[in-house]
Amino acid sequence: MSASKPPKPTSSSPKNSPKSKVAKKGDDKPAERVVAENRKARHDYEIIDTLECGIALVGSEVKSLRGGKMSLDEAYGRVDGNEVWLLGCDIPEYEKANQLNHKPKRPRKLLLHRREIAKFAGHAFEKGLTLVPLKAYFKNGRVKVLLGVGRGRKAHDKRQKLKADTAKRDIEQALRGRR
Repeated sequence: MSASKPPKPTSSSPKNSPKSKVAKKGDDKPAERVVAENRKARHDYEIIDTLECGIALVGSEVKSLRGGKMSLDEAYGRVDGNEVWLLGCDIPEYEKANQLNHKPKRPRKLLLHRREIAKFAGHAFEKGLTLVPLKAYFKNGRVKVLLGVGRGRKAHDKRQKLKADTAKRDIEQALRGRR
């Protein structure tokens, strides 16, 4: 009699299949999907520090965000007691929500730990700096806001920054052209 060998596992099992590429906890970069970005903020403000925070939303707001509808152009952060609020942020109504819809420009609470509020928001309040939302994105199924502490730039500072950026871009293009 011949000894039979155990059957080899087939490649159709879910563990070994090459199609089952799921993000693991140890991955370097978590899955992020940007909903809105405030690019003008980097031009108008000198960003000193940034912090990722959560935001308290209702269901119709999340549905509207999944559709990619949000504006951070006139938004800013405000410290009120032990809470931080996002004001001026526009999330349009979700068409299919009917009576359960939200107000588009309502104040929204930002979710921070007490020590973060004390350090980050208190720092901005004391020194006359501004809390500016830089971008909103989905991270692991949750909506996050990247909040920055910024100092407003004067008109001449903006012009100098544009000149420096243009010069830097020209130098990089010239170096790429040489190669």
